[in-house]
Amino acid sequence: MQYSNLGRRTSWLGCFLTSCSCLFMAAHSTSIAPVLTPERNGFRYGLITAAVLCAYTLVAALLGFFSRIEAGSLDVLILIIGSVLAIRNFRNVRGDHMPYLGGYGTGIITALVASIVLGLFFVILTVVMPNSMDLTQVENLFGFDLSVVVALLAIVLMGAMTGVITALVAMQYYKVQVSNPLQMLEES
Repeated sequence: MQYSNLGRRTSWLGCFLTSCSCLFMAAHSTSIAPVLTPERNGFRYGLITAAVLCAYTLVAALLGFFSRIEAGSLDVLILIIGSVLAIRNFRNVRGDHMPYLGGYGTGIITALVASIVLGLFFVILTVVMPNSMDLTQVENLFGFDLSVVVALLAIVLMGAMTGVITALVAMQYYKVQVSNPLQMLEES
C-alpha cells in the first residue's frame, strides 16, 4: 500500500517538474526577434507623435498663438507625418510580407493614439492654464460655446478621420506589389 502511494507522489512530482522545465525553456528560448504587429507599431508611433503634438500645443499656449485657427493646421500636418512614418517603418520592418490592412491599421492606430493623448493633454492644459486656452475664436466659428469635453471629442474625431484618410493615401505608395495575391494571404 505504501509503495503505490509513493508511486503516485513521484509521478505527480515528475509531471510537475517536467511541466516547470518546459515552461522555463519556453520563457528562455532563443527565438528570433518578435514580429512587429500593426498595433504595436501604431501605438509606439502614436506616442511619439503625441509627444510632438503636446510639445507644440504647450509652446502655442505659452506664446499666445493657440487661439488662432491657423495654428491648428500644424497639428494636422504633424499627425499626417506621424502616420506616414509609422506606415513606412512597418513596411521597412516587414518588407514584402506587409499586409495591406496591417499598414492601413498602423496608420489609423497611430493617429488615434496621438489624438487621444493630445485631447487629454488639452484637458489638463485647460485646467492648469485656463486663461491662455481661449476658445472664443472657435466659439465664434461654430456659433456656440465650445466646452472642454466637446473640444476633447473634436480633437479625437479630427485625429481619427485624419488617420483614416492619411493611411488610405499612404498605403497606395507603401503597398506591396504581389504577383500572386493568394500566396500573400497564406503568408500573413
